[in-house]
Amino acid sequence: MLASVLVANRGEIALRVIRTARRMGIRTIAVYSEADAELPFVRAADDSVLLGPAAPARSYLDVAAVLAAARQTGARAIHPGYGFLAENAAFAASVLQAGLTWVGPPPSAIEQMGDKINARNLVERVDVPISVGSRRAVPDVTAALVEAERIGYPVMIKAAAGGGGIGMSAAADPEQLSAGFATARSRAERFFGSPAILLEHFLAAARHVEVQILGLASGSVVTLGERDCSVQRRHQKVAEETPSPGVGPELRSRMLAAAIRTGEAVGYRGVGTVEFLVDERAQQFVFLEMNTRLQVEHPITELVTGIDLVEQQFRIADGDRASFDPATAVSRGHALELRVYAEDPRRFLPSPGTIGDWTEPAGPGVRVDAGYAAGNTVTPFYDPLLAKLCVHGADRAQALERARAAVAAFRITGLKTNLPFHAELLASSEFISGAYDTSIVDRLRVP
Repeated sequence: MLASVLVANRGEIALRVIRTARRMGIRTIAVYSEADAELPFVRAADDSVLLGPAAPARSYLDVAAVLAAARQTGARAIHPGYGFLAENAAFAASVLQAGLTWVGPPPSAIEQMGDKINARNLVERVDVPISVGSRRAVPDVTAALVEAERIGYPVMIKAAAGGGGIGMSAAADPEQLSAGFATARSRAERFFGSPAILLEHFLAAARHVEVQILGLASGSVVTLGERDCSVQRRHQKVAEETPSPGVGPELRSRMLAAAIRTGEAVGYRGVGTVEFLVDERAQQFVFLEMNTRLQVEHPITELVTGIDLVEQQFRIADGDRASFDPATAVSRGHALELRVYAEDPRRFLPSPGTIGDWTEPAGPGVRVDAGYAAGNTVTPFYDPLLAKLCVHGADRAQALERARAAVAAFRITGLKTNLPFHAELLASSEFISGAYDTSIVDRLRVP
């Protein structure tokens, strides 16, 4: 097994990776910015290296600094977590060129799936359904207007190289398209270094469902069920559950098979997800994108399967077999994840500040993956995710009941959090019914 790993990330995901690595006997190295020096993940590691100032470009995104930290500490592997450099094919290649083990998929897979247009074209060739949309980058507004007429309104405007909902908006007519295209292009250039834009037909009342895949060291690709990620604000996920209450057995079977074909098409190795938009009424789906990394919401798959996905990442990267038999792996019960952010619970705007009290809920089926503790300061430099509150129950009803109790018991003072939103969501008749879609948050926020 790998002797040591540098975790090229911060916050809750860095701490979560460190915990599994230490359980496996792997020495851990944290890297951190000046703003994060007092956070729990730094203290949890066996060794730590200061990368630089708070700005991500001068710390967590500084490839040279990360590789220098690996050399300095004798790290034999690098785990990127999610975000930052996790889906940077050039960084993955640099890690391998430095003679280190990359705890992630092959750089070629990252590159092929990193461009949404290329990804759409690729999966269509292996019979994965796609929505009507662009087959090449849309160069300007004039071309976008022509393309939208071909596709049919409403359309979704997307950054071809992007993710996380950044540079994404829907347009119902030419006027909205013209305004949205300029904004999306600007944000795509700013956040992803590429102005490339694609258009897709916008599927109203859709569910956002992703399939967890593992590309094993043997070369085969397996799945571990699906997660429903339809609770979103600004096209960004805020709550997830597994299994999806909107996916029946026949649709699930087809989606899992499509996800396997997608992984096989790029020679995938490691943990990843294939995301789909689902028309619940028609029980049909179309490909959305592939995330070539560990997902934020991976804990709920771990809760229903009992499988540590980070452990599988380490094993696959080291050329070892999975710790479980894919032929007999089963899911039991139901799980939900609620992302706890330092943000205003109505407008969802970041709310940095210093944490006063921090009291986590506990009890049967409750898991908290946190990145902060009492006395820590949440700065404006990074995503304001504080923790992931996850619950597991024998069925969805029990999971909902446990989630309500856990939200009520989670106490964080000193700054605003979205815990009141989660209480509202869990009390919503629409969410309780399971018959919701990606517009549920908008409906909850109607005065």
